Amino acid sequence: MKTWLDSWPVYRQLTGPDPLGRGKAARSKATDHLVARTATADRVVQSVCPYCAVGCGQKVFVKDEKVVQIEGDPDSPISRGRLCPKGSASKSLVTSPTRVTTVKYRRPYGTEWEDLDLDTAMEMIADRVLDARRKGWQDEDGGKRVNRTMGIASLGGATLDNEENYLMKKLYTAMGAVQVENQARI
Repeated sequence: MKTWLDSWPVYRQLTGPDPLGRGKAARSKATDHLVARTATADRVVQSVCPYCAVGCGQKVFVKDEKVVQIEGDPDSPISRGRLCPKGSASKSLVTSPTRVTTVKYRRPYGTEWEDLDLDTAMEMIADRVLDARRKGWQDEDGGKRVNRTMGIASLGGATLDNEENYLMKKLYTAMGAVQVENQARI
């Protein structure tokens, strides 16, 4: 005959076959209906944590084209499935209702910030880069052919990895910039 005590986990732990409380003794009716978010995902995408230059591997679980869980990737040779606290909380970076999805812009001589969509902001940046390149372009310097621009420079951050720095160097060199430096060297 079942009593109200049988529904109490501590009683089940002390009187049943699970004295450590790691199995049936710890389960309730509510836990029997729980399903892991990772089990219901439509697909799993391998990614890299965005927070620092270590490059810890992540598995991103997606259901209905929405991120439902982010975990460490055990196949990653860098992190072997482990994530720091910031990496473990990176799901909120993607899914937070307070996530900023627009660009704040203040026009020249303006006093107020306005929201721009990302495509508009990227077009503005591209236009300004090309304009600075054109205005600062030098074909010659002292009779010597240089084909460079003095209107663009780059100072990379210390959290960029080797691959990102390599691509930045290639991009700025292709645009004709000669002042390409990295914070890690300074």
